[in-house]
Amino acid sequence: MYHSSYVDIAEGSATLARANEWRAIDRAVTLLEKARPTGAASPETIEAVTFQRDLWAILIEDLGSAENALPASLRASLISIGVFALKQGDKLRLGESEDFDSLIEINTMIRDSLA
Repeated sequence: MYHSSYVDIAEGSATLARANEWRAIDRAVTLLEKARPTGAASPETIEAVTFQRDLWAILIEDLGSAENALPASLRASLISIGVFALKQGDKLRLGESEDFDSLIEINTMIRDSLA
């Protein structure tokens, strides 16, 4: 009886965590989509990139943790995606790139995989 209750709680926590991750990544996508027409280095772009940077920093830290239950190869792939997102975001923030689409696409794919 206690074991099944713990399993239910643990599974509920994982479901809640995925839902929170989905919402956070959805927010990043929304901000990037709103920033795209304003161009690189705009206040909207800086807000979107800052949010995305903070989000990916948290995700990368979690993915790098030994306590993360995902398979090591998946964690490594997601960390690589995160590093790309951070670098591309910096290029947008600094006005060195106008490529919003790659960031929107990557974040959308990650978000949709959590649904």
